[in-house]
Amino acid sequence: MTKTDEGNDIFRPLRVGLVSISDRASSGQYQDQGIPSMVQWLQQTISTPWQQESRLVADEQPDIEAALIDLVDRAGCDLVLTTGGTGPAPRDVTPEATVAVAHRLMPGFGEQMRAISLNFVPTAILSRQVAVIRGKALIVNLPGQPKSIRETLEGLRDEQGKLLVGGIFAAVPYCLDLIGAPYIETDPAICKAFRPKAAIRPRPA
Repeated sequence: MTKTDEGNDIFRPLRVGLVSISDRASSGQYQDQGIPSMVQWLQQTISTPWQQESRLVADEQPDIEAALIDLVDRAGCDLVLTTGGTGPAPRDVTPEATVAVAHRLMPGFGEQMRAISLNFVPTAILSRQVAVIRGKALIVNLPGQPKSIRETLEGLRDEQGKLLVGGIFAAVPYCLDLIGAPYIETDPAICKAFRPKAAIRPRPA
């Protein structure tokens, strides 16, 4: 069986951490929609085995940092997606918490997320979403609205389904390869993962 240089099985199931940041949802004032939206999209898109760990936390920087560290360092998540808390309001502290736990910054993700959202609303420029690497895990801040989560991950299509603006998830599988996470595949009808030809690996028999 093929292994990574560190001896980990590159074809083991991907572990995904999902974090919804909301004062009201975390206190039970309304039902969270962020985590179900992320789960639904991932279930439709990732065609290889994956597992999930979820956290619902308030807009408090220490709580967000603790959730991210726990998901990566204890739960062993390879990919962590957050939703909520990325605007300019005083309690929007998700980017600060994400950067605080980071080992490396991945600014291209934030640039592309804002570029995608600007096709829909001019206020997308107010978003402060970031992406970082902690250890061998990629952490990405997504928007707070279910519709925006899908658009950011998948991209913008015309009425015939032709992709006009690429979503960020197309780059995620190869990024995971490069940082030593499991090798994953996607349904190209939803999101075609991009890898250089030399990086494409056959599935084990």
